[in-house]
Amino acid sequence: MSAGGIAALIAAVAFAVLVLFLVRVLNSVNKTVESVQKTVTEANNTIDVVTKDVDILSREVEGLLVKSNELLGDVNQKVATIDPLFTAVADLGESVSDLNNSGKNLVSKLTSLGQTTAKATIAGKVGQTASKLFNQKKTEN
Repeated sequence: MSAGGIAALIAAVAFAVLVLFLVRVLNSVNKTVESVQKTVTEANNTIDVVTKDVDILSREVEGLLVKSNELLGDVNQKVATIDPLFTAVADLGESVSDLNNSGKNLVSKLTSLGQTTAKATIAGKVGQTASKLFNQKKTEN
């Protein structure tokens, strides 16, 4: 074999090794692409399921919001209805407090009057006793 034949043989062997290496790399790339394709398919299926679930939840939440708004409106209406009652109870409490204060003032005045009457009674008895003594002295003389 000549030098050119040996070089061609080396080039052919190198090319065969390169082809084998490329075949292995391409097989790995093919497996990776298939795996990515499965993952993308599963992700799309999951997205479809989640989208359907979100649509269902969205409708249910919308229904709950409508019911909540109706309930809130009903509560607001009932609160507006009983608001005058609370105002009347507050006014009644104030009136009872005023009545209580008036009662305390009356008791205070009656107590003061009782003390004044007691003093006048004592002064009257002292005067009466003094008058009796004066009359006794007068009759003795």
